[in-house]
Amino acid sequence: MSMLKEFKEFAVKGNVIDMAVGIIIGAAFGKIVSSLVGDVIMPPIGVILGGVDFSNLSLIVQEAVDKKPAVMINYGKFLQTLIDFIIIAFAIFMAIKAMNTLKKKEAEAPATPPPPSNQEILLGEIRDLLKDKKTING
Repeated sequence: MSMLKEFKEFAVKGNVIDMAVGIIIGAAFGKIVSSLVGDVIMPPIGVILGGVDFSNLSLIVQEAVDKKPAVMINYGKFLQTLIDFIIIAFAIFMAIKAMNTLKKKEAEAPATPPPPSNQEILLGEIRDLLKDKKTING
């Protein structure tokens, strides 16, 4: 099989499309969480810590000289990204936990037996008729 044909078969499978949709939704979810952390969660934490804006926290390694910019370690942005990650990981954990709980309940639910077939119903009627005949002649 040619490589192009193999790739086409791989790309058209449903799993690849599902994965692509998941990645797109995940990226959008990441933006929402980043906004939640940056715009909702971090400002109150900054106020509690004395008006600190985490995104501006940095350590200057070398001061700016002439037209050369300063060399800085922006650990505030790292902290913000770390908090984003923790929130995203927790949200995914909760979603997977909910899905596993639903699957577990579904697996534990007793399966209803299928209704008896026409043959079984007829055999049951014959059995009942034979019982009745035996008690009458009996």
